[in-house]
Amino acid sequence: MQFSLFRYDSILLLFLFLCFFPRACFPARITPEQITVTTTGDTHTHKATWFNFTRFKDADNGSHVISGMSELKRYFQRFGYLSVRNDNFTDVYDTQFESAVNLYQKKFGLPVTGKLDFDTISTIMSPRCGVSDSAPTKIHASKHFVYFNGRPRWNNDSASTTTPMTLTYAFSPSNMINYISLPEIRTAFKRSFSRWASVIPINFNETEEYEKADITIGFYGGDHGDGEAFDGALGVLAHAFAPENGRMHFDEDETWAVDFKKAKSKLAVDLESVATHEIGHILGLGHSSVQDAVMYPNLSPRARRRELKLDDVEGVQALYGSNPNFEISSFSESDNVSDKGTGLVCRSSNWTLSLVVLVFFILLVIV
Repeated sequence: MQFSLFRYDSILLLFLFLCFFPRACFPARITPEQITVTTTGDTHTHKATWFNFTRFKDADNGSHVISGMSELKRYFQRFGYLSVRNDNFTDVYDTQFESAVNLYQKKFGLPVTGKLDFDTISTIMSPRCGVSDSAPTKIHASKHFVYFNGRPRWNNDSASTTTPMTLTYAFSPSNMINYISLPEIRTAFKRSFSRWASVIPINFNETEEYEKADITIGFYGGDHGDGEAFDGALGVLAHAFAPENGRMHFDEDETWAVDFKKAKSKLAVDLESVATHEIGHILGLGHSSVQDAVMYPNLSPRARRRELKLDDVEGVQALYGSNPNFEISSFSESDNVSDKGTGLVCRSSNWTLSLVVLVFFILLVIV
């Protein structure tokens, strides 16, 4: 009798354990080891120095001189975290650099340790937008959107109190990629522009007159004459300029994709996600610290982040007002919690439930 009771208790405990401790959902992140993986099928290789930053993991103030640390300092300078006026950086992890690391960690929502820990190095090595993060922040309880210095915006003569502004865009006649068809590229950009148009009183119309367009789009490699050279596959993906400049440039060395089912490369980058982000810069938005926002600066390979979040909407509407047909109620704070594009992977627990049922009935038969 005691033996039988023990067996029933064991069954009950096992059943409760499996029910209440399902496999958890957790964010998938690019690790230094994962980032450096390439396959023989990839035609592009990463030429930036960022992949070498993994050797600085766990470095902090007081560490011995580490060869190459000066390159990491240049990275921090490029994106607005070090205000050193010259490029004569040393390989010493000094107090000034520790302050820069603290600022970077705060901006990206990482634990502020002043140390180049695993999460910090992983974020640094992740592909990102080339626009600096140094714009003055406008942070409230739940708002983390920022603007370019002076809060520039488009002022178009066609706009009035009753008529929305109209901006034209055009693709470069000579600086495009040839492995994605032009109709596919045009469709991706049309969707990206439409997302912003749905929340602000601006219409975006494509034009064939490249020289006269308000917004110009092209793919370029290396030093292409705007002072913001690209660095090869991954690293900096694209950049755009504040209003009313209108230039939007994409790194031609990336493996761009509009459909991951067709693009097999592990290094494929979603063109529509990056286009939506860069349009935000064209409109005057800087980088957001909300990880699921379109204006968050980093995007991992084979990830999508296309849909505007509440932070994006409030930021752009503060510049241009709201589209009369837009209802803010369609957005909620929960929109900032999850997004397929951020690499948030929710592991299905269906296998756990099936296992629970299977084990329960097997043990029931045995008993």
